[in-house]
Amino acid sequence: MTALIGGREITRADVEDFLYDEAEILDAWKYDDWLALFEPGARFEVPATDWKGESFFESGSFVTDDWDLLRARVKRLKSRKAHAENPPSRTHRMISNVRLREADEPGLLRVTASFIVHRARDGEFDAYVGRYDHLLVPGDEGLRFRRRRAVLGHEHLTAGARLSFIL
Repeated sequence: MTALIGGREITRADVEDFLYDEAEILDAWKYDDWLALFEPGARFEVPATDWKGESFFESGSFVTDDWDLLRARVKRLKSRKAHAENPPSRTHRMISNVRLREADEPGLLRVTASFIVHRARDGEFDAYVGRYDHLLVPGDEGLRFRRRRAVLGHEHLTAGARLSFIL
């Protein structure tokens, strides 16, 4: 499948490569490189497990970072102040079922995909399963996130589960 955005053809392979590159960056804890995948003003969202697509203020969320909070999150994760991730967890990401969808706003590409993030920390091994629902902007330097949303498929998080890393 392809999408024509601003006269430029974007293929599913282009989007898959973008998502696979992001997964590799996150698994290597290269947060400056990860932040460079966002356009200024972008958002990062992880809704609560009971989110039904309505307002985050009605259902709650784990993360609703605007651009300033996103940059602060990256700064904290790179510092020793991220106690829950010092030393960092070991993660391994798998992404599948990548689909290009129509976006409500011209010039944007809506991308959905399934994910599994395996996380090893403190002798525990957890799997976080869900779907991505991103808005991407094509530009001269490639694709960039306008909105990065990770929607967990879990009914609830188990006791002691932490989202101190990036899904």
